[in-house]
Amino acid sequence: MTVTQPKSARRGGRWIEEWEPEDEHFWRTRGERIARRNLAFSIVSEHIGFSIWTLWSVLVLFMGDEYGIDAAGKFFLVSVATLVGALVRVPYTFAVARFGGRNWTVVSASLLLLPTVAAWWVMEPGTSYSTFVWVAVLTGVGGGNFASSMTNINAFFPLRKKGWALGLNAGGGNIGVPVVQLVGLLVIATAGDGSPRVLLAVYAPLIVLATVLAWRCMDNLAPVTNDTGAARESVGDAHTWIMSFLYIGTFGSFIGYSFAFGLVLQNQFDRTPLQAASITFIGPLLGSLVRPIGGLAADRFGGARITLATFVGMAAATGVVIAASRSESLPVFLVGFTALFVLSGVGNGSTYKMIPGIYQAKAGALGLTGEAAAAYGRRLSGAAIGLIGAVGALGGLGINLAFRQSFLATGSGAGAFTAFLAFYAACSVVTWAVYLRGGGRSGASSGGRVAAGNRPSEEPAYVGV
Repeated sequence: MTVTQPKSARRGGRWIEEWEPEDEHFWRTRGERIARRNLAFSIVSEHIGFSIWTLWSVLVLFMGDEYGIDAAGKFFLVSVATLVGALVRVPYTFAVARFGGRNWTVVSASLLLLPTVAAWWVMEPGTSYSTFVWVAVLTGVGGGNFASSMTNINAFFPLRKKGWALGLNAGGGNIGVPVVQLVGLLVIATAGDGSPRVLLAVYAPLIVLATVLAWRCMDNLAPVTNDTGAARESVGDAHTWIMSFLYIGTFGSFIGYSFAFGLVLQNQFDRTPLQAASITFIGPLLGSLVRPIGGLAADRFGGARITLATFVGMAAATGVVIAASRSESLPVFLVGFTALFVLSGVGNGSTYKMIPGIYQAKAGALGLTGEAAAAYGRRLSGAAIGLIGAVGALGGLGINLAFRQSFLATGSGAGAFTAFLAFYAACSVVTWAVYLRGGGRSGASSGGRVAAGNRPSEEPAYVGV
């Protein structure tokens, strides 16, 4: 939803008036240093945002029998947070160009205080269920930080560096999930499962710190403005919706499983809150750490190839989880579930690399070259990233609702995992059919196969060699 214009006349604050990352001289002498600095502090803010967004994956572990909320009710709470986090991603994407990446990072970070203070106020037995639902709604603002952060960082880096930069930015943010779960584990182990306010007291000053760092150390890119034409074009492009579908399978799985893991362990394997908390952070941690690796692998081998391998692996891991659920084998279940986190992290990196590559290949198919092709790719990929991120996050909602229904019907998550297996198989087929069939020569245009611009001997940027 953003486009880079030659110049802007904005005044005040930390505004950069000209930004040309594809220019090698500009990048070496000035651009790279600035881009890396903004990436670093973007990660800090996004990291805290993910922690607050997934706060209820930990708070539900503090909610014992005295709260009077069953497993289905707890799955609904985390589903609400997931839904709101997905929906706010669209306006958060627009906000970067409207207010500036640095300015909006300051605002979005400071907003995280609202759900933190609200949770502090209500987290005690006797609070009505509807009140907990409204506080879960507030935590959804943390999910929007991802969209604005990714849109902002996408504008800072040249195409050849986007896989690494977006992977590192997203991975650093994603680590907020296991970190809040690890902090929750420490609180339960030391203060007990009746002390959720200790967890909240840890995060309030961190939110303030992230806000101050963004204010002092980040920059706004004046050439980046909202482009409603690009937004409409992106919505009408088949690849936007295909990539949204694939992102449901990667990021939707990561965030959905992150919310649900502890509840599944408690309700399917009768783990105590401490036992569940001692395990739940491992999968999200590994999935976050490998996300930059997925981006780097996609830079090297092509996003579509890595994405296909990811979905095939996720289908196999889901089969392991189903077998473990039916045999009630916790060790095997943990192996399969952890593999799902790792593979989803790799897929998160590779799918986000595919997005700018697809539109760069489309530019070549239209006969554009040089800076014109790069500008077209930035314009369309910037518009697509916010929408794809929002739709993909809805996959987390689907996962938690599927678990809720499965536990209501059978007392086990096996039925939900069977549905996930079918979905990963469908993602594998779509990835191969659209982006790899015919030796990777399928074009980026929605109408047929075309060569990648003026480089007919090369494959499009989103395909592996």
